[in-house]
Amino acid sequence: MEQSAKEDYKIQSFDPETQKLLKTALKEPSSVDLEKVADVIVDQSLKDPVFSKEAGRICYTIVQAEAQQNNGSVFRRRLLTRLQQEFKVREETRAHSLQEWVNNMPMVALVHPVYDCLLRLAQPDALMNEEEVDCLVLQLHRIGDQLEKVNSQRMDDLFFLLRDGFLLQESIGSMARLLLLEMLEFRAGGWKLSSTANKYYYSELCTD
Repeated sequence: MEQSAKEDYKIQSFDPETQKLLKTALKEPSSVDLEKVADVIVDQSLKDPVFSKEAGRICYTIVQAEAQQNNGSVFRRRLLTRLQQEFKVREETRAHSLQEWVNNMPMVALVHPVYDCLLRLAQPDALMNEEEVDCLVLQLHRIGDQLEKVNSQRMDDLFFLLRDGFLLQESIGSMARLLLLEMLEFRAGGWKLSSTANKYYYSELCTD
């Protein structure tokens, strides 16, 4: 039953070698180059609107499988990096060519795997890991504003988790707690910090 579910993913548009790579990543993520897998998924999603709808499911499965297999995050980090780069390019495209920007709408489908990754980073176990919190905060600084414009409800869900983590988890380290507080204030301020807040957080981070 599990095997048939894995085979249900729509990856027929890829060549046989890439199909094999993706199938292996879904079952045994540690046995393949996950950075390459992330690049393949993003590149294909940008070219193929049909596949872009499937990309979210595939990414979510690989993220979960990698975490369960070896508590890894190679795929998730590469995926977030690539998507952050693509969102930046997309905004630059919008500035000089609205028509080209509209033609690039498959990017919107990739919002879902981004949110899946960020929501995983906002779970209680991840919030206790300073490196994970730093990764989450960095991505939200870079593309949080753009993500919220596309799907504000999921951003609300994400920040409910961050707020609860900040308020309810006593086991979170002081640095992670400071990063979360800064992010809560960053979004509340319309995705920017006042000069006073910026000086405060910068001085605290440098001190720590």
